Formats: sequence, structure tokens, C-alpha cells
Amino acid sequence: MNLKIQALDIKMGDRIIAYCNNKMQICTVKRILDSGQSNNITLSVFTSDHYRISVSRTLRFKRDALVDLAG
Repeated sequence: MNLKIQALDIKMGDRIIAYCNNKMQICTVKRILDSGQSNNITLSVFTSDHYRISVSRTLRFKRDALVDLAG
């Protein structure tokens, strides 16, 4: 079972399960791009454990959304 956290509590380096590249997959948070005054939080993530071959993507969540942490 995966632990759920609020999107607002996500930190750099966290591994989350998110819908990316048309499938659910584990993504590693590279950077938090926007967590300011808006209702959303924007994350830059890697889609693989191997940074040399991974692709960087941008994900957006509502600040109060529950997100699965990968175990």
C-alpha cells in the first residue's frame, strides 16, 4: 500500500506515482517550480531512476490533492 501525502507537502527527491506520458508511473521530483499563491503546485520530475536516460516532465496538482508516494 502506498502512502498518500498532500501535494503541498511534496519535497525535492520524493518519488511519487503520477499519470505521466499516458501512463501511471513512478516519478522523482527534481524541482518545485511553483508553490506560491496559486491554487496549484507545479513540479518538474524525472520519469526514471536513471537520470542519464530519463526524461524531465512537468506535473501540476491542486495544492490539497492527495498524491501517492512510491515505497
